[in-house]
Formats: sequence, structure tokens, C-alpha cells
Amino acid sequence: MASEQERRDPQKREDLDEKAKQGETVVPGGTGGHSLKAQEHLAEGRHRGGEIRKEQLGHEGYQEIGHRGGETRKEQLGHEGYRQMGKEGGETRKEQLGHEGYHEMGKKGGLSTKDKSGGERAAEEGIPIDESKFKTTTP
Repeated sequence: MASEQERRDPQKREDLDEKAKQGETVVPGGTGGHSLKAQEHLAEGRHRGGEIRKEQLGHEGYQEIGHRGGETRKEQLGHEGYRQMGKEGGETRKEQLGHEGYHEMGKKGGLSTKDKSGGERAAEEGIPIDESKFKTTTP
């Protein structure tokens, strides 16, 4: 999908518009639009609608929706499905972190006490911990 910066470039816009006309979603939230401009309008409308709905429901309303969705998913997957999903998630996380990531995470966890987090103790004692090795950033 194209970034906002890419969509500002006139040549890229032409390329993206052609892809959209061929049925590809080129704007996040623009699914269903048959041109670049249509996808941009759809994404903006969906965003605004989501903001309005967020105001209507409030925090508790969103919690209730999440709870219902989780219960439905639990019924769909069953015990074995959840077990498999957890296993796959664990494997993915293992690939992301690697040995060094787990090492850094363990170092921080080993410093934690009942009264202080591992990060607080590491800072106080001058122990370097490279959190970039175990934190995942999402695009």
C-alpha cells in the first residue's frame, strides 16, 4: 500500500490509480474503491465514521465489543484452535527476537523486584539494556 508521501507524487498517483482500477487496494482503508481518489474518499469516510462511533460508545462500549468478539472467536476456534494460534504466535515471536532478544529481555526481567521494574533497577544501577532487541515496531 502506498504511503501519503507516495500519493503526493503525480507520477506515483498515476501508477496507483491504474492499480486501483485493476482492483488492488492502494490506500489503507480504501478497500472497494475503483480509483485512487475513490479509495482516498472511502478511507477518509471510514476514519471519520470510526471517530464518531468511538465518541458514541466510549471506553466501556469498546471494551464490551472487544469482549463479545473474543467470545465469538473462542467459540469458532475451540481449545485446539487457540492452542495452535498460540503456538504459531510463539514461533513468530521467537523468530523476531532471536537469542539476543531473549537474552536482553531476560536480563531486564531478572532485575525486577516486588518494588521496582527491571528497567528502573537497570537505570539506577547503570546496567545497559538494549530494548530494541526485544521490542517489535509495527508499520
